[in-house]
Amino acid sequence: MVTPFPGGVGISGLRVYDWPTVDGVCGGSPHVHLTCAECYYVIGGQGSVQTLTRRGFASTPLREGTVAWFTPGTIHRLVNDGDLRILVVMQNSGLPEAGDAVFTFPPAVLSDADSYAAHAQASDESSARQRRDLALEGFLELRKRVEAGEDALDGFYRSAVRLKQGVLDDWEKRWRSGALASAERTGEHLDLLRGGDIGHLADADIHVMRAEGPQRFGMCGRLDVHDPADGQSPH
Repeated sequence: MVTPFPGGVGISGLRVYDWPTVDGVCGGSPHVHLTCAECYYVIGGQGSVQTLTRRGFASTPLREGTVAWFTPGTIHRLVNDGDLRILVVMQNSGLPEAGDAVFTFPPAVLSDADSYAAHAQASDESSARQRRDLALEGFLELRKRVEAGEDALDGFYRSAVRLKQGVLDDWEKRWRSGALASAERTGEHLDLLRGGDIGHLADADIHVMRAEGPQRFGMCGRLDVHDPADGQSPH
């Protein structure tokens, strides 16, 4: 049995794209998570994270040592001002990889599941750039409408939820076997300790995860992906 990563979270290394965009900055693809909070720990470089919520538009500076996190529903876009490198911690390990993210594509793409799926794929730098640019097109329009005082976010959220209706049951299974199981395991340990039972401590060990081969073209940059179900070696 593979020992799960602490807390049932996901972790990855991220080098934010340095590709220029139409608004004059470099960065990644704007998107949103529907069930997962996300945390950034900046390990090098500088930049910012742009966000859209009901509170409006915000730009949060990111520098080495910065820790920033946001909750589900926060539309976010990473901006790279110079070699921005981040350790990303995601709630509910497995859900982001299972599709808990929706790009801010224009409404015509969001309303068509087949079109969305086709535009969301990225197998190389060219397709990743095209995906980023399309998401940015929708993001800039959303930002414009939000800053004009329009209630534009609900329409985007509803489109995002419609796209993911078919995978919610799978997400629940992953959550129950991952993050929920991890929390319940802590409760079991507390019960054992109250009774003076130290049996689970005999299973103490150290585990190591290594990145899965070459970096992937992620939403915001090149990813070092770590999968606790594969490649974890106890020592």
